[in-house]
Amino acid sequence: MLPPNFQGRNDAAEIALHPSGNWLFASNRGHDSIAVFSVDPATGKLERTGDYSTGGKEPRHFAIDPTGQFLLAENQNSNSIVTFRINLATGTLTEVSRTDGIPSPVCLVFYPAR
Repeated sequence: MLPPNFQGRNDAAEIALHPSGNWLFASNRGHDSIAVFSVDPATGKLERTGDYSTGGKEPRHFAIDPTGQFLLAENQNSNSIVTFRINLATGTLTEVSRTDGIPSPVCLVFYPAR
C-alpha cells in the first residue's frame, strides 16, 4: 500500500471497493494518503495504480458517495475533510474541496435518499 521509497511509521485504516468494482481504495495513516488499486474483473487481482495525499494527518476513514463520483477523506489529527473527484475511467483522485476546523473527524456516513 506504500510507495517503495517510503520509510517510517504507517498504519492501514479504511479499505473500500468502488461501487463499480473496478477500484479498491485504502487509507494510510503515517504516509497520510489514499492508495488506489485497479481490480482485475476476471481474477480479482489488485494492481497498485497510485497514491494521493490527503493533505492532512492520520486519514483514519474515508467514504465514497453513493454515486461513486466522490471520495471524502477525514484527517483526524489535522481536523479536516478533503473531497476528491474519482475519475471513473482511471480511478485517479483529484482534490475538489477541503473543509477545515472539524474536530478529530473519524467517520463519514451517507444516508440513503428518501
